[in-house]
Amino acid sequence: MSANKLRLGPLPRTETVKLTFACSASLKADLDRYATLHAQTYGEAVDAATLIPHMLEAFIARDRGFRKHPVSST
Repeated sequence: MSANKLRLGPLPRTETVKLTFACSASLKADLDRYATLHAQTYGEAVDAATLIPHMLEAFIARDRGFRKHPVSST
């Protein structure tokens, strides 16, 4: 395991729903690079598509503005 500490830790096992999105080529390159570093750090091969949901979940969890609004029942 590398001495580097990534913000995104080891990935949990979760139920998934397929979602497709488009991103810039530079973002895709950054995601691929992050996936490589994640694999080196935690010793388990992972691709960018696997990391994206966990990265988005972590982002939303830290968004105070989003957390201030209650869940709507609509």
